[in-house]
Amino acid sequence: MGKKVLIVGGVAGGASAAARLRRLDENAEIIMFERDEYISFANCGLPYYIGETIKERSKLFVQTPESMHARYNIDVRNNSEVTQVVTADKKVIVNSKSRGIYEERYDYLILSPGAKALRPNISGINSKRIFTLRNIPDTDAIKLYVDHQGVNSTVVIGGGLVGIEMAENLRKRGLNVTLVEAAPHILAPFDDDMVVMLEKELLKQGINLILSDGVKSFQEIGNQVEVTLNSNLKLDADLIILAIGVAPDTAFIKDSGLELGPRGHILVNEKMETNQTCVYAVGDAVEVVDFITKQKTAIPLAGPANKQGRIAADNVAGLHSVYKGTQGTSIIKVFGITAASTGANERVLQKADLPYQIVYVHPESHASYYPGALPMTLKLLFNGQGKVLGAQAIGYDGVDKRIDVIAAVIRLDGTVEDLTELELAYAPPFSSAKDPVNMAGFAAQNILADMTHVVAWKDIEMYKDEDYTLVDVRSQKEFANGHIAGAVNIPIDSLRERIWELDPNKTIIEYCQVGLRGYIADRILSQKGFKVLNVTGGYKTVSALS
Repeated sequence: MGKKVLIVGGVAGGASAAARLRRLDENAEIIMFERDEYISFANCGLPYYIGETIKERSKLFVQTPESMHARYNIDVRNNSEVTQVVTADKKVIVNSKSRGIYEERYDYLILSPGAKALRPNISGINSKRIFTLRNIPDTDAIKLYVDHQGVNSTVVIGGGLVGIEMAENLRKRGLNVTLVEAAPHILAPFDDDMVVMLEKELLKQGINLILSDGVKSFQEIGNQVEVTLNSNLKLDADLIILAIGVAPDTAFIKDSGLELGPRGHILVNEKMETNQTCVYAVGDAVEVVDFITKQKTAIPLAGPANKQGRIAADNVAGLHSVYKGTQGTSIIKVFGITAASTGANERVLQKADLPYQIVYVHPESHASYYPGALPMTLKLLFNGQGKVLGAQAIGYDGVDKRIDVIAAVIRLDGTVEDLTELELAYAPPFSSAKDPVNMAGFAAQNILADMTHVVAWKDIEMYKDEDYTLVDVRSQKEFANGHIAGAVNIPIDSLRERIWELDPNKTIIEYCQVGLRGYIADRILSQKGFKVLNVTGGYKTVSALS
């Protein structure tokens, strides 16, 4: 018999570690412990089963104990909770439903305990009508309650990924839904100027959205729960979904000698090794390095957990793989809209004190002359050397592939120049000869080459003390349909003939619909000696914020 490897926790990190290790080492003795009944399931599919987009419960299960044993010869022990890790003796203490309390020794230990839903000490939070969503039992309980308890209304607490997905799916079940978020905006991966588009979609779909307001208390009144917010606003609902975040589930290792971070995350090196010999850790319970800022962080996502499990297994098997950090690539469906992000956003970059520049483009999902082209908004963040730091995209079609391309460029330490040079698949039904990714690269390239002089609408306030003229270079019809207050209209095709109307002693702040005509206006005016600022993203970005 070869080395003995214990794996604590299944799902993404633990299950991928077990399968990878078996493929690398046929002789290892591999034992996986899972506290619950289910060892490997589709976490991200749980809201869609509750919403009945996923009809069959069985579709949620990736592996069962029987299938893991049959294919990988892994001793899977579900309903078995590891309650203590004794690193000095290289053993764990297990509390098993079928075998009681016993100990198991190891040569190597891989910890993948995951995270648990936060349940802060708020008055009334233990009501049986307040649910969290992390696993199959949680899912079954919520669906059973919605199916059979005559639920008509719900309050979802928390505007993160799970909160938004639950709000959408319960709304699709016909419930009246109120979403409460303590922060000024939902979905922290997105900057304020992007996420407002998603908030408008929630309102359009009938979700009552309450921002900048947290929960003070819960109280059961009859068959409902009364939610009192910090503003003293009171909400009544049949069902409460608590989705305010997660905490690492690491209480069981507090006396093990394993080093933990300030919020209880297990500290690991690039090989996923802990500070204890032959002990590795992966998944939502570990602290990781932010790929962009290089600072310590925690990003609970399934993709990184799978990769970390594979890397831990590699190192147990002697392959010396390393994990280079998490860049937080994520995507979400918000009713009819798709929103995706990768890398750092403005808040993260500001907190890390990293300088950056921004560009917005508003391309079509494919060639505009081919039927079905739909608009998207793409925001790119990059530094003065052209290195791509992050991106966010929101639209109806093709958002996923654009963010995936940029995510790959970021992972390879790519630049704006790389974005312009990418040769991407093109045919009219799928893209344009200049893909949106290329367009974002071109726009950023122009900024770095000082070929255009951009300003974000939110930063125009800095120029209030300057004597500037605000110019709308769109057509008269576009201008009449809506414009920024105080702007004068000089259409781009008339700009050369009407340039005498502009005072060369004033800064010209100009904009078009999406930025392209504004860039052309910038080139004309700059070469005529004017000081020009072009509003990046144009009127479309400005109007999205209003």
